[in-house]
Amino acid sequence: MSNRVWQVTLHVQSAYNMRMKRVLAWVSLGLLLGLCGDALADEPTSNVRFSVIRDYNGKPIRNASVVLHPVGKKGKQERSGLQLKTDSEGNTNFDGVPYGPLRIQVLAPGFQTYGEDFDISKPDTQITIKLKRPVDQYSVYGSKPQADSAPAAPAPPVDSKTQAKPEPKPEAKPQSTSDTKPDATAAPPSDKQPQL
Repeated sequence: MSNRVWQVTLHVQSAYNMRMKRVLAWVSLGLLLGLCGDALADEPTSNVRFSVIRDYNGKPIRNASVVLHPVGKKGKQERSGLQLKTDSEGNTNFDGVPYGPLRIQVLAPGFQTYGEDFDISKPDTQITIKLKRPVDQYSVYGSKPQADSAPAAPAPPVDSKTQAKPEPKPEAKPQSTSDTKPDATAAPPSDKQPQL
């Protein structure tokens, strides 16, 4: 009798497993079709082609980084992005860019970084980017410090209770007229009296 119970139990379990496998297969298929349907839905995409050239002579720039950043509804750059590299002719492309605002940044050694927002609204979009050479930079702080001058040592912290009083400056001694050199910037002595 125990052998017969065992066979019935196995038959019930295998029937249950078969039903569960079918249900799981239908659910998986439904999810897959639902996800594919959303991806293939009404959102149009564009094939965006980039040409990166030199501003001053129009020659292509190879191996430049073209970074694509999606832009949100409020004009804020989203976290995700995609980096492309240009070929030897300065060209690269990406098919599948969704319509809407797109921030493009281009970086290449020896050139200024380029950045601009574009509105992608056509199935095929061609964007030509002209990179400029870097220009001299100017500082509002004047010329840079000389390399041989050492920075001043920081002053020790001052405690208001134990603050040392400054030492008095020594008084200037009158100089004798024989020891001093004539001042070249001073006006020569005049025999004339000022007129009043």
